Amino acid sequence: MTASTSSDVKVLLLDIEGTVCPISFVKDVLFPYALRVLPETLVNQWDNPEFAKYKDAFPPEYRASQSELTAHVQDLMEKDVKIAYLKSLQGYLWEEGYAAGHLKAPLFPDVPDKLRAWHQNGLKIMIYSSGSVPAQKLLFKHTDAEPSDLTPLISDWFDTVNAGLKTELKSYQKIAESHPEVPVGQWLFLSDNAKEVEAAIAAGMRSKIVRRPGNPELPAGVIEKYGLIDSFSSLGDGSPSPVIS
Repeated sequence: MTASTSSDVKVLLLDIEGTVCPISFVKDVLFPYALRVLPETLVNQWDNPEFAKYKDAFPPEYRASQSELTAHVQDLMEKDVKIAYLKSLQGYLWEEGYAAGHLKAPLFPDVPDKLRAWHQNGLKIMIYSSGSVPAQKLLFKHTDAEPSDLTPLISDWFDTVNAGLKTELKSYQKIAESHPEVPVGQWLFLSDNAKEVEAAIAAGMRSKIVRRPGNPELPAGVIEKYGLIDSFSSLGDGSPSPVIS
């Protein structure tokens, strides 16, 4: 099923995992990288004043020693707990990895050109991910596209800290209210998660399910209910008659 087009969408609000890049990049590359470099990082940075903001954000019982903090991080990541102080530390670790060239975000092939076309034609592109805003910016700054840095194309960034949980209607209301110049009905949210799509629609946005290689199988009835996008290439460019109905 492909999307029809309409000229009145002004904001593309995009999920990351399973929408613009493979889920496997986060779970199979970023998470293991953070765990792998954490012990050495703690040895080198434990008493560094610049590292204190990351260490001191952890509960006191876990920052008494390097081994306790490491064990707590491992436990949180094994349970896929999304908590601010863990995300902040992960972002720090990933920043070092991106800067050293050890990490590069693999975008789906249709994504870079479509983002550039939307931006060139005056559409606003915004990101909403469970990953922290700093981590989002790192990912889009270090992609496998040419040029690699796509952050100039992004107008705004949202995560569970500044917007709220992605499955809650009020989160999408808050995001839309932060840009009152664009009516909520002119937002299009794209995500691989049906519950997120449902919440965005309930808030007044348009929204579609994105199906990508490696994504979990979609629940029964989801495609019929919300529509399906297999590639951004099925969406218009924003001028003169893009994006979706």
